[in-house]
Amino acid sequence: MEPINLSEYEALAQGRLEPAVWDYYQGGSEDEVTLRANRTAFERIRLRPRMLVDVSTCDLRTTVLGTPVSMPILVAPTAYHCMAHPDGECATVQGAGKSRTLFTASTAATRTLEDIAQAASGPLWFQLYLDANLRISEALVRRAEAVGYRAIVLTVDLPRLGNRERDKRYNVIMPPEPWREANFVQEYPEEAPEDRESLFEVMKSRRDSSNLTWDILDWLRSVTSLPIMLKGILTAEDAALAVVHNIAGIVVSNHGGRQLDGALAGIEALPEVVEAVAGRCEVYLDGGIRRGSDVLKALALGARAVLVGRPTLWGLAVNGADGVHHVLEILRTELDRAMALAGRPTIASIDRSLVRFV
Repeated sequence: MEPINLSEYEALAQGRLEPAVWDYYQGGSEDEVTLRANRTAFERIRLRPRMLVDVSTCDLRTTVLGTPVSMPILVAPTAYHCMAHPDGECATVQGAGKSRTLFTASTAATRTLEDIAQAASGPLWFQLYLDANLRISEALVRRAEAVGYRAIVLTVDLPRLGNRERDKRYNVIMPPEPWREANFVQEYPEEAPEDRESLFEVMKSRRDSSNLTWDILDWLRSVTSLPIMLKGILTAEDAALAVVHNIAGIVVSNHGGRQLDGALAGIEALPEVVEAVAGRCEVYLDGGIRRGSDVLKALALGARAVLVGRPTLWGLAVNGADGVHHVLEILRTELDRAMALAGRPTIASIDRSLVRFV
């Protein structure tokens, strides 16, 4: 029986993945307070629907950094897709393309930037983890720009790896090729992890907190002409600094609850970030999206679009590219219905008056 919502995809995916891989995808840090809050925070937001509005047709189209997409639902960067499906990120990007939306490739992808671009039929962003060796990061950014990625999404909430106890408990082992960090295997064999290294140790060893300060933005601009976005902002103070540094966009995110446990849920942080930015750069939300009504709430609170991570991995595990496509289409259908029932037939008609915190 075909799944009819994301929760059913989640249950099916759990049955198809090894327990250690499932926990790697699903887990958060420490007591997973923030992981749970990413979902429960949406329940504290109520919708104020308007009636007698012509909603015979709802228009979900929008733009992200000037690029047209069919809906304000994008694919977030997530790592190691080949652990969910042999075709990995190439299948995921194909599913995103079928939904005419944008895919964000992770630094920790198991398919190369070039292979992902070749499989894509829609727009691409590249999520960058700064490497301890900036030569490696520079080469990755230049490769992304060369094959048509349209923005660099710098993850800023990982000065060191969060205390991901599920990863420690299972000690998930880095699989052999091609299920490795593909962008480091071919050109930088000395930087590729050993086959028997744990994913936790690989992640921990590759990040260098000394590089991750506001000063790094000058260096990043020196190696690319692409727009730069910051992923991991949760406060008005940092949002205001991002504007000062001429950032093109902010992704409000707590890394899926995988970094600082007890941090704000993304939807809780969104209003203060939007207020601080005051329209001077685009703002996106990542984390906890499971229903079209969640997307509607995020848009009402000022998000340009949302990014969806774990649910696309569930779709990938269940049915490859078609599963990813179906997950995105479920969200599209739910958002279309929610907009109609709320009396907001266009993206432009969705505003703060639609929501109330309780």
